[in-house]
Amino acid sequence: MNAHSQAQRAYSAASPSTKTSRNLEYDVVARITHRLKSADQKGPEGFSSLVQALHDNKKLWNIFAVDVADSDNSLPRALKAQIFYLAEFTSQHTSKVLARQADVAPLLEINTAILNGLRSGAA
Repeated sequence: MNAHSQAQRAYSAASPSTKTSRNLEYDVVARITHRLKSADQKGPEGFSSLVQALHDNKKLWNIFAVDVADSDNSLPRALKAQIFYLAEFTSQHTSKVLARQADVAPLLEINTAILNGLRSGAA
């Protein structure tokens, strides 16, 4: 490792993060969505990975539900209601996927729609 790369590593670790909350949300949703998709593509051999990804996805949507239920949340009422509904659907559908009674595709579609909204700057 040369001096230039050592300096880059040292200073990059010390520099503060400039990510917005929207960027952070995007990153988390993207990471979980990727894990869901990857585990699903492995078929039955990927079920344990799918279980963990489903758990994390459900936790994420619970956080979203709590956030939009907060009276200090400034999102429009209709959008908050839609997000809360999606959180409820995600919870119910996750149970069906875990019981092997449903496919993960609707969860992937929901997360992808959220990613598109976050990317476009929509509220």
